[in-house]
Amino acid sequence: MTRYVRPIAMTDPCRSPDALPLAGGWTWFDHVEVLSRERPAQRLPVTDLTEGERATLTSPRAPLCGMNFAAPHLMGILNVTPDSFSDGGDHDTPAEAARVGAAMAAQGVSILDIGGESTRPGATPVSEEDEISRVVPALAAIRAAGVTTPVSVDTRNAAVAAAAFDAGATLFNDVSALTHDPASLPLAAKRGVPVCLMHAQGDPRTMQDAPRYDDVVLDVYDYLSARVQVCVSAGIPRDRLIVDPGIGFGKTLDHNLALLRHLSLFHGLGCPILLGASRKRFIGTLGGADRAADRAPGSIAVALEALRQGVQILRVHDTAETAQAVALWTALNLLG
Repeated sequence: MTRYVRPIAMTDPCRSPDALPLAGGWTWFDHVEVLSRERPAQRLPVTDLTEGERATLTSPRAPLCGMNFAAPHLMGILNVTPDSFSDGGDHDTPAEAARVGAAMAAQGVSILDIGGESTRPGATPVSEEDEISRVVPALAAIRAAGVTTPVSVDTRNAAVAAAAFDAGATLFNDVSALTHDPASLPLAAKRGVPVCLMHAQGDPRTMQDAPRYDDVVLDVYDYLSARVQVCVSAGIPRDRLIVDPGIGFGKTLDHNLALLRHLSLFHGLGCPILLGASRKRFIGTLGGADRAADRAPGSIAVALEALRQGVQILRVHDTAETAQAVALWTALNLLG
């Protein structure tokens, strides 16, 4: 029987004597929820953890791309596409990408995430040549504008990632967890770059066509665990990997909520967690915001819940608003 251990994350300043730090970050836990596929969940004290479970859940995550995970970080979304679900066409010239990238850097993001292919539900793939022609000039313009903030490339294609690395990108953010392109895994291993592995069920064109799981939380966890092991076996150290549960990628509203309620489970993978829920459809459905651009308040609510569970990286569109919310949340919860 596989045992899944979800730390019950806390931020209250009144810690119990048995409290343990969660992933070396700002939250702590003194109880865990033990999940399995065969029996009901159990709440247990941390004294019932195995030595290996305790080490994985408490060990500080190694810094990546200048990010020290003792504090949370923002990743600013910069889509240089004509058809992304929220900001398609808004930043599709190098000059506009540089302007927005500079603004995000000034607002305090730790890393910029540049994408040249929309992976929204129903999106049609673009050629690698078109994707490169969008990403590389935008990255060059950002650097020419004097922006030194690290950049990740949001792509499923090895050729695009390689071109972006040559232009100065430092992180491979792949919504297919290096499965879409057979060349992606060896490229990441050879270049020695950090990689974000995201869970997605199906292709962007079909992923929202009645997605189904036996248990969405455990199924996503098992998938990411397997992908982490594949990467480690290929020569990419675990401390250069980030995991992302893939909110909205082959998930219904209920699937998304289940994952969000159990985010702290993913600390058991021993990697920093990235959450990309910004402006997603479920936020509009629950919050009554039809337009993606009107979903900042709901996106921030989800982001703060992720912080409560110790998520280290928030991938967001509304960087200034989220940075302000994080600053207030931090002052209220962590600086007392």
